[in-house]
Order: sequence, then C-alpha cells, then structure tokens
Amino acid sequence: MKTVSKPFAAIFWGGLLAGIFDITQAFIGFSLMGSTPFRILQSIARGIFGVRSREMGWTSAAIGLLCHFTVAFTAAAVYYLASKKLRVLVERPVLSGLVYGDLVFLFMYFVVIPLSAIGPTHFNIATYITGPVGHPLLVGLPIALAVRRYSA
Repeated sequence: MKTVSKPFAAIFWGGLLAGIFDITQAFIGFSLMGSTPFRILQSIARGIFGVRSREMGWTSAAIGLLCHFTVAFTAAAVYYLASKKLRVLVERPVLSGLVYGDLVFLFMYFVVIPLSAIGPTHFNIATYITGPVGHPLLVGLPIALAVRRYSA
C-alpha cells in the first residue's frame, strides 16, 4: 500500500479542515442576519457570475462550494510552501496560524473580492465575526497545525 506524501497530507487536511470550519462559521454568522446556506454558497459564486448567480439556482451554489474549497486548499498550499522557507511557521504554529488566518481574511476582503464581480464590500457584524475573529481560529490555525503535523 502506498503512503500519502507529507506535502499532500498537510495541504489536504489543512485545506479540508479550514474549508469546513470556515463555511460552517459563514452559515452560522450570516444566518443570524437572515441568510441561508444556499444563498451563502450562491454569494460565493457571485464573485464569478455577479448578480446573475441568484438566477442560476443549485448550479451557482455548487460552484460556490467548489470555489470556497479551492480557496481553502490554496491557502493551505501557500502556507505549506512558505513554511519551507520560513521555519517559524512550523516552529510556532499557533501564533503563525493566527496571524495567517487574519492575512487570508485581509487578502480575500481587500484584494480578491474587490477585484471579482462582487466589487467592494461593506462590513457588517457577520463579517467581523467570520473575518478577523473567525479566520485566525478556524482557517489559519487548522492550516498551521496540519502543516506542523506533516512537516519533517
């Protein structure tokens, strides 16, 4: 039986956990503002399709979920690759992961989303909960701990 390579395992588990935790916090946080998981997934796809995303039904929701996990696995891959040069990312995973989670949030909200079909966004209470509070704990930390676990 072939063993899973360490880079693959680090990126897979970091991305999967971050993706699950992040989408769960989005479902909870934005449901407090009246949204549904279906609409949240469609909102993610809005980055590609714009306002037309709502008209696309389950197609845009499925694409939104795919986009969400693509971002999570990419964030894990970036952290893993950076950890090969910056050993502090592996030696201090808790602190590094918390900082990385905030960096992921800042990059998404101030670079990716404004450049997408969504355009500039407005902050609300759900954004603060899922962003600067949730991303360090639920995105950065799982990625950093997975990379630590599977690093030589």
